Amino acid sequence: MARGDGGQLAELSAGVRGAAAVVDHVAPISLGRLILAGMVAGGVQYGWALQLSLLTPYVQTLGLSHALTSFMWLCGPIAGLVVQPLVGLYSDRCTSRWGRRRPFILTGCMLICVAVIVVGFSSDIGAALGDTKEHCSLYHGPRWHAAIVYVLGFWLLDFSNNTVQGPARAMMADLCDHHGPSAANSIFCSWMALGNILGYSSGSTNNWHKWFPFLKTSACCEACANLKGAFLVAVVFLVLCLTVTLIFAKEVPYRANENLPTTKAGGEVETEPTGPLAVLKGFKDLPPGMPSVLLVTAITWLSWFPFILYDTDWMGREIYHGDPKGSNAQISAFNEGVRVGAFGLLLNSVILGFSSFLIEPMCRKVGPRVVWVTSNFMVCVAMAATALISFWSLRDYHGYVQDAITANASIKAVCLVLFAFLGVPLAILYSVPFAVTAQLAATRGGGQGLCTGVLNISIVIPQVIIALGAGPWDALFGKGNIPAFGVASAFALVGGVVGVFLLPKISKRQFRAVSAGGH
Repeated sequence: MARGDGGQLAELSAGVRGAAAVVDHVAPISLGRLILAGMVAGGVQYGWALQLSLLTPYVQTLGLSHALTSFMWLCGPIAGLVVQPLVGLYSDRCTSRWGRRRPFILTGCMLICVAVIVVGFSSDIGAALGDTKEHCSLYHGPRWHAAIVYVLGFWLLDFSNNTVQGPARAMMADLCDHHGPSAANSIFCSWMALGNILGYSSGSTNNWHKWFPFLKTSACCEACANLKGAFLVAVVFLVLCLTVTLIFAKEVPYRANENLPTTKAGGEVETEPTGPLAVLKGFKDLPPGMPSVLLVTAITWLSWFPFILYDTDWMGREIYHGDPKGSNAQISAFNEGVRVGAFGLLLNSVILGFSSFLIEPMCRKVGPRVVWVTSNFMVCVAMAATALISFWSLRDYHGYVQDAITANASIKAVCLVLFAFLGVPLAILYSVPFAVTAQLAATRGGGQGLCTGVLNISIVIPQVIIALGAGPWDALFGKGNIPAFGVASAFALVGGVVGVFLLPKISKRQFRAVSAGGH
């Protein structure tokens, strides 16, 4: 997913290269080879899908409260702001004989493997460091050593993901040749969609502890062993994808050109601003209409991130009436809800994949502003529906006997439909803001990379706001997920209304021109 955690800032460096360099002539690459070169995106996204679907619920079993779990996700926005620009800049200037991008991709993937193993085995590491020696089926209290190890691994995982994503995107653009950047972006996104589907399928599986019984230990029961199994498979899949990418992405070594830096009158070398400084400088040169795009993008992400943060936790708590720190029956119900939520995210990814092919035709027919605003209203309805479904489920649950902790079949079906439905506006979110940005940048004769980097700030800042505020906000109203979803619905409504009045109107002909140009 592209995740909204800084994935687009890698493109920024293309517009702000300081000491430029020269690439030797590259022979045209076949479409099949280009497809295989982007395979690493699928491996990275496989692990990211597991991270989204399983880790927020899992860390609560280690002692971190529901209100504090949102703080854990601050690493994504921070990594997006810090890691992506720096890695993008250094990969632009890398003169390794292996190429500019592949050394960073290899390093990032190796760090991902380490981080995934640390997260998966955090319970066992915590036990070795001094956590309780009671069996995990009997002890449901906090395990602070495990929680600390887990959070460190989680942050390393996010920073490693950002290390890979930027250079991988840039490499596809480097190699696309006559196929064009549009084809390269489509291939990259297709691999991400496949990784999502496989990752969510893996996260919804409850049999890893049966297939690999040695994963269960006194500190790691069924849910933990399932997490281990899914993450170990993610490591194997990532290594496979990485190997294919390194083999088929034949980069030509990059030669630094010492003649390109300019000098001032006094002989001092004049350098361009790099990294975050270039983003700040870019605010002065934004094309007309871009501030409105930044505002609507920020509001849109304020409506999305609560669901991204708590979707599977919502299934476990409000729909399946479980509790990760409750009785055995409540823990079992919570884990089952998380698995069903992961399956819902799988459906979401499938619909997102199909919807992605329809975004461009829709924008050509009615215009990108109408498509974008409509998606915000869809999210408004969907987020309000989550609150209504929660109240329906809780009311229905109170009619059961105490030990009947489960989800009503009708409610479960409605939830899965809702997950699938949200794939459509999510596909729009991943496409239309960047298409509008490209069109606005084209009116100034270029600068798409810089505008995209600035746009990413309007994605990252809302994530920080939600990560800091969602947990305390939910705790204020009873420690559930309903308050955050209610606020998300309000933000989506505001975003749609603001978009109607402020988003720049881009004609169908202008949008077709940008699409044909392969932005």
